Amino acid sequence: MVETGFTELGNRWLPILNAFDEAGVNIGYELHPGEDVHDRVTFEMFLDKVGNHVRAGINYDPSHFVLQCLDYLDFIDIYHERIYAFHVKDAEFNPTGRQGVYGGFQGWVERAGRFRSLGDGQVDFGGIFSKLAQYDYDGWAVLEWECALKHPEQGAAEGAPFIDSHIIRVTERAFDDFAGTGADEGFNKKVLGL
Repeated sequence: MVETGFTELGNRWLPILNAFDEAGVNIGYELHPGEDVHDRVTFEMFLDKVGNHVRAGINYDPSHFVLQCLDYLDFIDIYHERIYAFHVKDAEFNPTGRQGVYGGFQGWVERAGRFRSLGDGQVDFGGIFSKLAQYDYDGWAVLEWECALKHPEQGAAEGAPFIDSHIIRVTERAFDDFAGTGADEGFNKKVLGL
């Protein structure tokens, strides 16, 4: 049934991906719990069914990975070339002996896994922005606010400066290239006693 379902998913999306390719536009799928494509394995199953289409990318949202207990930093190392957008959203997962990933049909405040305002959850945004800078990510970093506790106006007022404070201006040269004079092979040989 799963194989048939993913084959059908690929059949339905392939013409759309081809049309987007003709228009020069990428599609970023948000890997989301409860959806067909929700983690690395299911994304790869989908990519297989659309022939690894170049337009099939990811709207990266680490909050969904926290709630699924997935390594969202390792994910960037694996899929950085397919991350076309970034939902900057926080979450926390605090399981108990009574409740885990699925939340026990509780309200958001009472769930083990819940969305939080930026900086109030468990997402390592310093690590994420560093990884994205490492791979020269040039897409959007968009605040997606959902919080079980904080008022939306406070979340919005704090969110934009939070994102701005995490954006990394990538350096043009190595930190230890303070002189920027290039190599002096004669000097190097003299120092090495060659």
